[in-house]
Amino acid sequence: MKIAAFNGSPRTGGNTEILLQTLLETAQAEGVETELIQVGGSGLRGCTACMQCRRNQDRKCVLTGDNFNEWFDKMIAADAIVIGSPTYFSGMSAETKALIDRAGFVALGNGGLLARKIGAGVVAARRGGAVPVLDSINHMFLMSRMIVPGSTYWNLGVGGGKGEVRDDDEGLRNMRDLGQTIAWLLKLMQA
Repeated sequence: MKIAAFNGSPRTGGNTEILLQTLLETAQAEGVETELIQVGGSGLRGCTACMQCRRNQDRKCVLTGDNFNEWFDKMIAADAIVIGSPTYFSGMSAETKALIDRAGFVALGNGGLLARKIGAGVVAARRGGAVPVLDSINHMFLMSRMIVPGSTYWNLGVGGGKGEVRDDDEGLRNMRDLGQTIAWLLKLMQA
């Protein structure tokens, strides 16, 4: 049982990463293997809709010069995928969008490679705009026929300055609950 979590924030050690780490630590305590992958700040390019992934049927994107194919292999190998993003003007970071577009396109173009995996979005926001980001992440999961668990509230945390999300008790509780729910689902899927 493994969770691959992708941090779409370019701010390492920031609020998005804190939320993801909280979720992952909770899942680890339940016996789940986890990995956190830093995507934000990587310069990941967006999809060009060239359709080569559909033609080639090799589980790869033909765009090179970034880590997408390595990261997509991690998605394929994982049982659960968590994608985290900060909120920028009620949208996700550019690298998060690039990851979602390319992963969704390659997965669908190669027979639904992400189907029946667990997928969860995690969003950090200074104040507002987080729900549209969470919705957009979940749209890719749902279009990919993934299982999308909920938590005790939306999967988000509030904090503007670096580390301020640590003061959002409810947001951190949500992440712990989400980590427990994902671990529970993974155990059910293994039975």
